[in-house]
Amino acid sequence: MATAAQWIQGARLRTLPAAIAPVLIGTAAAYELQSFRLLNAILAALVALLLQIGVNYANDYSDGIRGTDEDRVGPLRLVGSGAARPDHVKWAAFGAFGLAMIFGLVLVIITQSWWLILVGLGCVLAAWGYTGGKNPYGYLGLGDLFVFVFFGLVATLGTTYTQAGQVSLPAVIGAIGTGLIACALLMANNVRDIPTDIVAGKRTLAVRLGDRHARESYVLMLAVAILLVVVLAPTKPWMLIVLLLIPACLMPAWLMVNGRKRKSLIPVLKQTGMINLGYSVLFSLGLILSHGF
Repeated sequence: MATAAQWIQGARLRTLPAAIAPVLIGTAAAYELQSFRLLNAILAALVALLLQIGVNYANDYSDGIRGTDEDRVGPLRLVGSGAARPDHVKWAAFGAFGLAMIFGLVLVIITQSWWLILVGLGCVLAAWGYTGGKNPYGYLGLGDLFVFVFFGLVATLGTTYTQAGQVSLPAVIGAIGTGLIACALLMANNVRDIPTDIVAGKRTLAVRLGDRHARESYVLMLAVAILLVVVLAPTKPWMLIVLLLIPACLMPAWLMVNGRKRKSLIPVLKQTGMINLGYSVLFSLGLILSHGF
């Protein structure tokens, strides 16, 4: 039986900023549209967090039963390490997905945007299909696309829409930015796992690109995400405060390019998660200050 601490570790807390970041940006974009709704923002955050936790447990379960996590470097995997029974981890994933759907349904009822039910179902199916099922798309190199679409575009624009009933250019730019940083986090994780993924037949984008190009893509994604705010600067000069995040990106970028030992990439995961959170805070602050002036 896994301990409570192991279950918490299995939830992969370092990945949760990727769930909070788009909600912060989407809410700030709604505020700029003069449509801030606190309850809606809280519900969106709960949905995003529970989906992220559900994905993490589902990935733990699916990779564990396939043997992908038997020889890996990094944080604990519940199934791969034998700390928890596979069916327990699977039901933990389903429980998180179920709670996310409940909070999402409440949000749909409040906004009367019934078509969002289909979006929610799509999120859950995509979350499970990442490494679950007979043909998981995460094993085909499409996991990064899922992260960009659902933890970037859908989460950010969905948050804005459920508060303002519309989206805006800042919301789109922020969605692209946080989506790219979330992809960078996944890339850092997958670069570390290239040797074991090749053996397990898991053809992630990092495996397909190869070690060198995968590392370079991490740096490129961070750079594009941060520099993209320049598009908004002519009318919203406060958005340039996002550039203050550049120094924080230097160390993880250096580690990704130069860290040859698999263990040397572990700190990059936490650092990238904090970059995403910092990006969302600075981006949101820039929007609020620009709106105020």
